[in-house]
Amino acid sequence: MISDLIYLTEEMEESLEELESAEDFLNFFEVTFDPRVVQVNRLHILQRFHNYLSNYTEELPEDPSARFVVYKDLLERAYTSFVDSSAQQEKVLKVFKKDEPGSGFVSLGSIGGVA
Repeated sequence: MISDLIYLTEEMEESLEELESAEDFLNFFEVTFDPRVVQVNRLHILQRFHNYLSNYTEELPEDPSARFVVYKDLLERAYTSFVDSSAQQEKVLKVFKKDEPGSGFVSLGSIGGVA
């Protein structure tokens, strides 16, 4: 029934709101992980997961179990990207993008020597 799907979807969304750490998310979505990888990259993993969700182009399934699978797959992709890589290589957070070409700010006053 539709009302059961709505209830289950809302229940899952409420459960997600209670998750606080990367480990909480990984455990909730039953993603096997190495605690050492998570310890070093927890913020990066969660940001990458958020980015994947934000850029997800398909409509999320209404069925809670199907939606769970989508979330799990995206979180697993986010985690896996840091297993054999580093935060510096992946450049998920803004702090690691600041030295890239075109990322600096040059004021108009500094062009041409105007102070």
